Amino acid sequence: MRQAAFTLALLALGQASAANLTVFAAASLTDAFTELGKAFDAKTGNKTTFQFAGSQALRTQLENGAKADVYASANTAQYTPLVDRNLAAPGQAFVSNKLAVIAPRNNPRVTRLPDLTAAGVKLVIADRNVPVGDYTRRMLTAIDKSGTYGKDFSARTLKNVVSEEPNVRQVALKVQLGEADAAVVYVTDVTPALRPAVRVIALPTRFNQSATYPIGVLKGSAHPEAAQAFVSYVLSPEGQRILKKWGFQAPR
Repeated sequence: MRQAAFTLALLALGQASAANLTVFAAASLTDAFTELGKAFDAKTGNKTTFQFAGSQALRTQLENGAKADVYASANTAQYTPLVDRNLAAPGQAFVSNKLAVIAPRNNPRVTRLPDLTAAGVKLVIADRNVPVGDYTRRMLTAIDKSGTYGKDFSARTLKNVVSEEPNVRQVALKVQLGEADAAVVYVTDVTPALRPAVRVIALPTRFNQSATYPIGVLKGSAHPEAAQAFVSYVLSPEGQRILKKWGFQAPR
């Protein structure tokens, strides 16, 4: 069905001239969408430009009049308000993601979750308004409710936060640069470029959080047919294969 939708969108697009598209996308999509965009442009003749940032920052820009054709958010909380303000079409879930706790490979201070509460540990997370920052706090709450690691695990962990970043790639960078003993990112942020520099700390499934990503066409798009073709390509089997290659899971 999704391949058929992309084919129909492509046929409609073929009747119009190639478009210059602007896609606002969550920072965690950087690698996957960069590859996906090249494949889409090769098929359609379009030129797709991406702006990657925290979903909350992109939403604010759009609410303040920024022009774009497509918006892909890392959660519905940053997408739905644009629908409510008639700035975006209803979003379609296209991937899901999970959290990962990472630490520098050559730094032994954090090797398991309880180490996050140890005195002097430097932890970096995202700001609470960033989707991954919200998911991080939900994960800590889930650990608190379980009582697995003692009383007030989340409070003791958050005391060790030395920086709250505006997007998940900035969080991962802090670990890569050796400026943090640990950080909470998405599993997809442990990219081939980052993997040699970090260790992934086991995060039990019962504490992890499932992040659902919506995508849709913006109402102010100058190229709505091309924008819809891009969304259809993201949802198509080919687009999904590229996203899966970069660690994303099917939408939930």
